[in-house]
Amino acid sequence: MPLASLCLALAQSPQFALDPPALAGVRTTCGARDKRFILEVNGGGLALADFDGDGDLDLVVVDGSTLERVARGEPGFPTRLFLNDGRGQFAAATEAWAIAPSRWGMGCAVGDVDGDGWLDLYVTHWGRDQLVRNRDGAGFELRELACLGDERRWGTSAAFLDFDRDGALDLAVANYLTFELGKVPPSGGDCRWKGHDVMCGPQGLAAEHDWLLRNTGEGSFVDATAAAKLAPASAAFALGCITLDYDRDGDTDLYVANDSTPNFLWDNQGDGTFREVGLQRGVSHDMNGKEQAGMGIAVGDINGDGREDLLVTNFSGENNALYLSRGARGFVERSGPAGIGGPSLTRLGWGTSLHDFDLDGRLDAFALNGHVYPQADKPGTDTSYAQPADFYRGLPEGRFAVEPLFEGAPRVLRASTVGDIDGDGDLDLVAVELDGPVLVLRNRARTSAAGEGAHWLRVELRSKSRNRFALGAQVTAVWSGGRRTAEVRTSGGFQSSVPPEAHFGLGSAEQVERIEVRWPSGRTSVLEQVGSNRLVRIEEPDA
Repeated sequence: MPLASLCLALAQSPQFALDPPALAGVRTTCGARDKRFILEVNGGGLALADFDGDGDLDLVVVDGSTLERVARGEPGFPTRLFLNDGRGQFAAATEAWAIAPSRWGMGCAVGDVDGDGWLDLYVTHWGRDQLVRNRDGAGFELRELACLGDERRWGTSAAFLDFDRDGALDLAVANYLTFELGKVPPSGGDCRWKGHDVMCGPQGLAAEHDWLLRNTGEGSFVDATAAAKLAPASAAFALGCITLDYDRDGDTDLYVANDSTPNFLWDNQGDGTFREVGLQRGVSHDMNGKEQAGMGIAVGDINGDGREDLLVTNFSGENNALYLSRGARGFVERSGPAGIGGPSLTRLGWGTSLHDFDLDGRLDAFALNGHVYPQADKPGTDTSYAQPADFYRGLPEGRFAVEPLFEGAPRVLRASTVGDIDGDGDLDLVAVELDGPVLVLRNRARTSAAGEGAHWLRVELRSKSRNRFALGAQVTAVWSGGRRTAEVRTSGGFQSSVPPEAHFGLGSAEQVERIEVRWPSGRTSVLEQVGSNRLVRIEEPDA
């Protein structure tokens, strides 16, 4: 089928379909449903990764708690692992994978912290975070670290990166604010929004600076935030963070989406320090110079120029921001011309991603939506609490068509993660509904008749360093009619983690003419004439 016909056929139905049996009965909790405190708003995070080494993607679900449990001194609900049966169906892992509950789980990050070839897990909390070591694919083990925070600090998203290029994965943690029960007033007091009493924050509360934890080389960490010059300058209401090498100088930079304060772009100086350049590079504000309330972040090479662009989901009344790369000079905001600015104004966006979901050779995106105020359903708000999720279908010239992500009633959605959970070559999606089920959304690109002519390629890397999964590597695929560069990362979306791989949709191309890899070490690899519809694993060459 020609690609134009393929796109038309797919547009007749949503790109994704709910698959309730894939994760039946799994729900999460984040406080009470009336949301009287800001702590009860964000929900928990997700991660897709192969933890047991059987070749398919398993799922981590981070759960929260209630204020009543906290008041009684009880722990929150535990983070859970669900193992993939190889066909995209998930079942609760055995006791060997159990993670002891902490106070109130938020987000997570995945990376091989000790260089043993097995993916480990970091879980952010309101309170002390958790580092969970993978015991050679046989189970999880909590690791106690002195630098994981106090009971007032609130961690949200996190990202593994090798910022000092020593071969060991370091960790960046986005911190939101200081929350203390009894010191933050509930809704019904002085905090109002569009004429309605609502919960208080983040304005008026104390922002926290972000963290940078340096890996000592054996999977243990020390606090390098001040030495790297992230503190106190990073004090803001941080919700999302993601890695990228925006200036292509070979080291990993960090982008942070902040709530109601300017976003940060931390430029890695190559000497163990960072410099904040968000304003200079055009990614701190919207096109009118106004700070926004950022939540989720997506990164992808939309126009195939070898430099990744940024998509940030924002609060209702604010457009989702699309920052297109202009090279080392920075970015320019183009959500309006791209077709997503106006349609996103009534939404409040969270989880997001930039990938080629329909496999036509162009990047698509999505935004999970849902308001923070239940009062959004009252008159005069111009929005609603539950909201439709949006799919941004990639069109020529860097434009997008906004469509429903899946069929069904609007929901209050939060975190998301993407990966090929059923092994059919297209990328599926898992989403958190606040105080509701965890949703598995099956991509229809490969299972519909319209997708028979669409091709794909997955690339996994294995490094010589302790950064075994080569986070920070740049993979460029060139095929007839297309070219795209992707960074291997596990950070993505909002409070979530994605598999460490590069995935390419190839349209009608049956092979990739060339794959180029720039490893974190600076080495390069080149493969030519690679067949499509397969997973390619590339080993780093010797020096």
